Amino acid sequence: SDDEICAAIKDGFEETRTVLEGAGALSIAGLKRYAHERGLPAGPAAAIASGANLNFNRLRYITERTDLGEHREGLLAVEIPERPGCFRRFYDALGGLAVTEFSYRLARRDVAHIFVGLALRSADDLGEVTARLRAAGYACLDLTDNEFAKIHVRHLVGGRSAEVRDEVLYEFELPERSGALSDFLAKLGDRWNISLFHYRNLGASYGQVLCGFEVPDQEREQLATTLDNLGFHYREQTVDPAVEMFLR
Repeated sequence: SDDEICAAIKDGFEETRTVLEGAGALSIAGLKRYAHERGLPAGPAAAIASGANLNFNRLRYITERTDLGEHREGLLAVEIPERPGCFRRFYDALGGLAVTEFSYRLARRDVAHIFVGLALRSADDLGEVTARLRAAGYACLDLTDNEFAKIHVRHLVGGRSAEVRDEVLYEFELPERSGALSDFLAKLGDRWNISLFHYRNLGASYGQVLCGFEVPDQEREQLATTLDNLGFHYREQTVDPAVEMFLR
């Protein structure tokens, strides 16, 4: 699959610092699949890796798909109640799995639909977390092998919403460490409804979170005080031209 070939390109780079093209890494991907499905005899195994005719712009796609190809990331669509505090309770139900992506935009007042990526520690993690979520009352759909969702849907979650009222948008910097997102959600509390949330782990020291709050004008000062006390660097993005074009 494309994901397995992307993972093989990463293997080649990490072992030799050589950037292979997809066809050049195909033999590595095939050898890994064969070893996984049928096993290999004792001793070394060889794959002929040829071809480095790679367009630099393709690297973004390759890195995006590598963790999926190595079964180190799972993608879920989850339906949760639409009320303050629901994000934190949903996060607690994940059982400690690190979140790699979190996209949400308020659409209805009764339920929220979330696109979430999870870092997997083993092949069994995804089945276990979906079972745990369903047992907790969340409807969820596994999108890990859904090519349409991986190429298009993950980038289209959001947009304008007629339901949003008194919205302000803030961008936060979160350190990429275990528990940072959980700490952030816990410190936010449940006072104001979250109308938009987008986070994607890109492997840097800090991750960017865009968060929308429904806050009446008379409570904006209390919100500012709360954000100052979070301990995370932040800036308001409510009047950014891109916000006006695509989110309002």
